[in-house]
Amino acid sequence: MRPRLPPLSPLLLLLLACAAHSVGALPRLCDVLQVLQEERDQCLQELSKERTRDLGMEHPTPGCEGLWDNMSCWPSAALGETVEVECPRFLWMLVGRNGSMFRNCTQRGWSETFPRPDLACGVNVNDSSNEKRYQFLLKLKVMYTVGYSFSLVMLLVALSILCAFRRLHCTRNYIHMHLFVSFILRALSNFIKDAVLFSSDDVAHCDAHRVGCQLVMVFFQYCILANYSWLLVEGLYLHTLLVISFSSERKCLQGFVALGWGSPAIFVASWALTRHFLEDVGCWDINANASIWWVIRGPVILSILINFILFINILRILMRKLRTQETGGNEVNHYKRLAKSTLLLIPLFGIHYIIFAFSPEDAMEIQLFFELALGSFQGLVVAFLYCFLNGEVQLEVQKKWQQWHLREFPLRPVALSSSFSNGTKASPLEQSRGTCRASVI
Repeated sequence: MRPRLPPLSPLLLLLLACAAHSVGALPRLCDVLQVLQEERDQCLQELSKERTRDLGMEHPTPGCEGLWDNMSCWPSAALGETVEVECPRFLWMLVGRNGSMFRNCTQRGWSETFPRPDLACGVNVNDSSNEKRYQFLLKLKVMYTVGYSFSLVMLLVALSILCAFRRLHCTRNYIHMHLFVSFILRALSNFIKDAVLFSSDDVAHCDAHRVGCQLVMVFFQYCILANYSWLLVEGLYLHTLLVISFSSERKCLQGFVALGWGSPAIFVASWALTRHFLEDVGCWDINANASIWWVIRGPVILSILINFILFINILRILMRKLRTQETGGNEVNHYKRLAKSTLLLIPLFGIHYIIFAFSPEDAMEIQLFFELALGSFQGLVVAFLYCFLNGEVQLEVQKKWQQWHLREFPLRPVALSSSFSNGTKASPLEQSRGTCRASVI
């Protein structure tokens, strides 16, 4: 038998999720029921031991028997005694704060709980702002769903373009492709997570797909970490272009692939094992234990900090090169484009997330807006910067269009680029190298 759910509305559960440690993870009713079930079983065991002990006493002390009130466990008390218990664990897990509730043992039995559980534990169900926060969360979900949808479509188009044109195949664009894939996986994992967590309110089969739900959360966390890892790889590659001359770009790319896809697997596996042995609660979508959550949160913040340091050093190197008198006109324009690109990439690579890394609970709504609503459009911005607004990509698409147009309408004159109008034609390898190094991003 499952415990009867205390009088908490779905609206309250949604509001409680706003303060959850896992940003954007709304609590499932199944998770709440599982925590209540564990507390209920533990309480009934303790009360059973108390009754067995009292039966062995010749003169039991008059008072109130232990009580499970479908939310908290009250131990037996003597007549006139006031009993204090902490807030239920599922409320503490969601709101991240604790409190105390009291009952008096009277001649008529237990008194009513005071203060009210919702007020004592930091949740006021009668607050007039609840409806506004509820509407805010619903709008936020619509915004990040739209953002991830647009990002997913544009990233698939951009990835197809980079894969289709052989002249665009080089180390830099290979890194861009991996970054596109990480953003695509991040969007897909978000849709899968929402579909699994909130597909149904039926609590009759809460335990039926629990392992599958946890695997979905492991995949979701891996996609998040992989995305930040490839953002770090982009920063490392941009930095090495200015500081280090590559001896072997193939080996460099292999190292970046290992960093981008391999390192997240290590951290996510550590997090999954830790959750399994220390906090195996529900679907692993709520992170109540801050120390365990830092196994995921720590690498993300570390990658952002490293990127920030790299960008500061890149700007320093670029400014020094621009001030050098020996720098020619073409090099000046090249470094100016690099500086402009770097300034664009600093907010793109998630530097603003550092602001919210240690944010108080009062700023949770702002944090949710930045990380979910604006963050969902990050893949769209990446697709435009690295593909659609890229000069070399535009040139290759234009050439392809001209070739197709010339085949379809051979009698109609078409203005071709210099590479087609010249009598001599560069080798494919030279064209590939020239194209790949033509632009900055």
